[in-house]
Parts: sequence; C-alpha cells; structure tokens
Amino acid sequence: MLIDSHVNLHAPQFDEDRDDVIARAREAGVGLMVEISDKLTSFEATHGIAMANPDIWCTVGVHPHEAKDAADLTAATLIELAQRPKVVGIGECGLDFHYDFSPREIQAAVFRQHVAAARETGLPLVIHTREADEAMGAILKEEHAAGPFKMLMHCYTSGAELAGIAAELGAWFSVSGIATFKAAEDVRAVIRDMPAERIIVETDCPYLAPIPHRGRRNEPAYISHVLGKLAEIRGWSAEEADQRTTEAFFGLFDRIPRPV
Repeated sequence: MLIDSHVNLHAPQFDEDRDDVIARAREAGVGLMVEISDKLTSFEATHGIAMANPDIWCTVGVHPHEAKDAADLTAATLIELAQRPKVVGIGECGLDFHYDFSPREIQAAVFRQHVAAARETGLPLVIHTREADEAMGAILKEEHAAGPFKMLMHCYTSGAELAGIAAELGAWFSVSGIATFKAAEDVRAVIRDMPAERIIVETDCPYLAPIPHRGRRNEPAYISHVLGKLAEIRGWSAEEADQRTTEAFFGLFDRIPRPV
C-alpha cells in the first residue's frame, strides 16, 4: 500500500484546500499518512488532523529550527503529550547547522530531551539532520549507549559515514523527492547502501515536490513518484519496493494497526 510517512498538513500552504489535498491522496491510493509535529504551539492542529481522519496518525516534537523557543522543553512534556490517541512518534527533532535558526547548543539539548522521551515511550524518534553529521553521530552513539531507542533518519541527505553509524544503531531511513532531483546523485549513492529492510518513503509536503512536480507545492498524492525512484535506485520492481517499504513502515511505526 502507498504510505506517506511524513506530511505537514497543518502547514499554512494547505489552509485553503486541506480537505481536497487529503482527498487527492486517497484517490491516488495513499492508505496511510503520518502528520508531523514541528513545534508544540501547533501540536493541537497537528493532533486535530490525525483525530479527524482515520488514515492519518501523528507525532509530537519540536524541529531544531524551533528549538530556541522551546529551550526549557522536558522529556516529561513530550511523554505526557505522547499518551494521546493516535500519537505514534516523537519528533521531528534533531540538528540543523545549515540555517542555525536556533543556537547549536540549544538544538542539542532539546534533541536529547526527545531521545529520552522516545526511550521512555518506546515510540520511534523522527530525526532531522542537516550539515551536522559529526555532532549527530556523536549524540546518537552516546545516547544509544545509555539505552536503545527506535529512530528514523527522515529525508536523509547527509553523508555515508553518518548513515553507517545510524544503520549500525538500527535506524530506519526515509527517502524523499530529493532522490528524483537531477543533481542529487550523492543522495542516491547513499540510498543504494541503506539497509533494505529499513527504508520507507515520504513527501515532506508541502516541501520537496518530486519530479515531475518540482517547483510546485508538494502533496501526499505524489508519493508514488518517490517510491518509483527508490525502486529504480535499488533495482527493485515496483511491487517489491511497495512490499519492502510497507513492511519497514509497520516495523517502525508499530503503534499503527495494519489496515484489514
């Protein structure tokens, strides 16, 4: 089944036609979506979308861009919110040293609170990492040594070394529309070496629309283009790519029941 593991349907880009976007996804064969939390101030909207739609689930967390506004965030707060129905992951959280919208030390401190929440709840950690390979690798190894936790390297575009560290720690990886971009051969090279049983796909809508929709607002209905590119990169048939990514998704987001 087609599954979009990372959507941002609460984003203002969807304010005019959110219901139509969800309907188009269903018409395109998308059976499940995971609506991602980027800050606690919008979590009610994120959670509300999940509660209003039987095929949408959600996460709770703070994106590294927003960490500066959540410097006092505790794992306890995340754990409490994660008790709500339909919350199936912790994040999106992590490190972004490309934009540095939040001070790096605050990003790291907030990220560690998410790790603690993931460890305590058993929910998978949805990790954003950009131009922070060394710091991310060090934190993941240190935190994993303190106690294991499930994790997803979302929209992975970082280097092979960090990918290897994460894979050794049991991480899943998600592939986005970036894999379809002409100039993204370095991303495709890393995808070829990802653990075959732990790869899933995402749109990260409204961002990163895959070819042939690049430059437009992204939608969950476009996930088939990402899945098709993953199949091409890995040398899988369309059916094999669908089967592998579906199994991997339910292995990661194990609080989501499989549709009958």
